[in-house]
Amino acid sequence: MSAEEAQLELKAFGAKWNERYPSIQKLWERHWDRVIPLFDFPRDIRRVIYTTNAIESVNSVIRKAVNNRKIFPSDKSATKTVFLAIQQASKNWTMPIPNWGQAIQHLAIHFEGRLPL
Repeated sequence: MSAEEAQLELKAFGAKWNERYPSIQKLWERHWDRVIPLFDFPRDIRRVIYTTNAIESVNSVIRKAVNNRKIFPSDKSATKTVFLAIQQASKNWTMPIPNWGQAIQHLAIHFEGRLPL
């Protein structure tokens, strides 16, 4: 999908849902300049970039670790708790990200000099 096609899809979404959810299309349009760079990448790369499952998993681990303690004597103890929770949880993260090799190579080319391989 190109940026132009995405703009048309957003308008179609608005035509269908603006009456019920009027702020969604406006929010997307207000931040459109942050959305369209995603369309510079091939479809497989976009899929790797915009997936949130990994982020949600990390947030869940952090939330659980913090909620179990609730009170920390210092920022350092909170940081250590979060670090240890992520380190422990990462032992269970064995599923590879689909197309990651292709995605990282494309990103290294796109951001030449900023992403060492």
